Amino acid sequence: MTSERRQGRPRSEEARRAILAAAMDGLQEHGYAGLTIEGIAARAGVGKQTIYRWWPSKADVVLDAMLDLAETEIAVPDEGSLPADLTAFLTATFRQRGRRPVLIGLMAQALLDPVFAVAFRERFLFSRRAALGELLERAKARGEIAAGLDPELLIDVVYGVLWYRLLLDHAPLDEAAGRQLADLVVRAVR
Repeated sequence: MTSERRQGRPRSEEARRAILAAAMDGLQEHGYAGLTIEGIAARAGVGKQTIYRWWPSKADVVLDAMLDLAETEIAVPDEGSLPADLTAFLTATFRQRGRRPVLIGLMAQALLDPVFAVAFRERFLFSRRAALGELLERAKARGEIAAGLDPELLIDVVYGVLWYRLLLDHAPLDEAAGRQLADLVVRAVR
């Protein structure tokens, strides 16, 4: 059995966290288009080569930062019922409306870069889908979802609303919208 080892120094967790925090700060200040590897490196107090050693592009740095954020700020609740779980999950998800420019930037990058698109889809979009899927599976096991309903379609409906509102900015994407969508889904599954 052989183990693959990266060349160079091992990744410093402190430097990694500083880089991801610097990326998020830079995004808040300059938006996705104005964010640069040079700016991230300067804010984090590391060299550009450190960032490029660990991430192939700005989009990959931002993707990791968003994954960390999603894991810490959007937990998969277990409140004991589908209405409570879904409301908690969707209000936490929609509370991230301030991340709109970041998510739009990542989606745009995914449309332009097929290699990044795979990473974005598999690491971010599918992980968020899996989180909601876990919640729906628990509800199904408790008998809260009518037989024959397609959970993948329900997930598409939820994230379809999220992305439609993110991309078009035609209607609020806030906690109230999260509660309304949770209520709509709960009514639909019964």
